[in-house]
Amino acid sequence: MMIKKLGLSALLLAVIGNFTWTSSARASFQGNLTVEIDGFRNTEGQVCVSIFASSQGFPSNSDRVFKRQCAQIADTSLKVTFDNLQAGSYAVAVIHDQNKDQILNRNNLGMPIEGFGFSRNPEVRTSPPKFREAAFLLAGPNTVIQIQLKYL
Repeated sequence: MMIKKLGLSALLLAVIGNFTWTSSARASFQGNLTVEIDGFRNTEGQVCVSIFASSQGFPSNSDRVFKRQCAQIADTSLKVTFDNLQAGSYAVAVIHDQNKDQILNRNNLGMPIEGFGFSRNPEVRTSPPKFREAAFLLAGPNTVIQIQLKYL
């Protein structure tokens, strides 16, 4: 009877220890995200890539951006890499910022006049996608996503 209790206790400790190790390994995970962007109409201006870690502010509130990079455009496709991101769910918004003001400019009717795109390339009709429609899981050491720019 005492041996069974010791065996059960050892098993329980092993399970708890394994769970704790897995949780701490996940918390310290750092991965890289490469965003491949295709479909630029021209090489004017820059591209700005914004990563959101939650639905708050997605896709246009610059105060809620988790990480952001802008880069010069040299060709009709471009790669932007973010290093040392923790594992988790993210969504990316991209703009072809032709006038370098770091916002998606619109016409008088509210329609974008610059190129834009989102992770997972959701269909865009009358409004931008929800976070859940663009969200993806960063769980490996190197995650690559492709975004096709849209122009209206």
